[in-house]
Amino acid sequence: MSLLFLFDMDDVLYDYDWRTRMADLTEITGHDLHELRRRWWISGLEWQAEAGTPATPDAYLAAVNDAIGADIPVEEWVRIRSEATRPRPAALEAVRRASELGRVALLTNNGILIHEHLHVVAPELVEIMGREHMHASAAFGARKPDPLVYSRVLEHYGVTAGSAFFTDDRPENIEGAASIGISAHLYRDAAGLRAAIEEFAAEARAA
Repeated sequence: MSLLFLFDMDDVLYDYDWRTRMADLTEITGHDLHELRRRWWISGLEWQAEAGTPATPDAYLAAVNDAIGADIPVEEWVRIRSEATRPRPAALEAVRRASELGRVALLTNNGILIHEHLHVVAPELVEIMGREHMHASAAFGARKPDPLVYSRVLEHYGVTAGSAFFTDDRPENIEGAASIGISAHLYRDAAGLRAAIEEFAAEARAA
């Protein structure tokens, strides 16, 4: 049986300091935190982007620049996101262990621009899982916790839900994965993640 291990990124494998990111964008745009978030995040535009609209990196960047009234080049957008993202070594070691037991892949709620640059935002994962297995939800046209995104990931890898493991720090995302039969683990710490990976693999071998 071919096993698939799916991992969320922010607050699971990496610490994401959104305040640092917003501070950088505030300095560039001149908007205070509330206004900046209102224009793109609270408005729901980022939610739409995470579900695949806009569908290209150029269209995403044009939309966000228009919304926040800025002209931020792609390299700067990615740099700001990267600098707010710091690896959690113990959690990454759990991913490395999972890679010995099956295929490992990333599934993060992000727009298509970050999808194309996940190797820059999370470079430590490239060596563990390969750039081609680092996915943002936008690439599948749906976002967590919509069961559709998990179904499309399973289809992409050609595995059944019973052969898949998923971890995330948000209960609603865990529930979305579990609703279609994926073994879902609510992330609390790296030790718990490692134990859940081992348990899932052992049960799969025994089945």
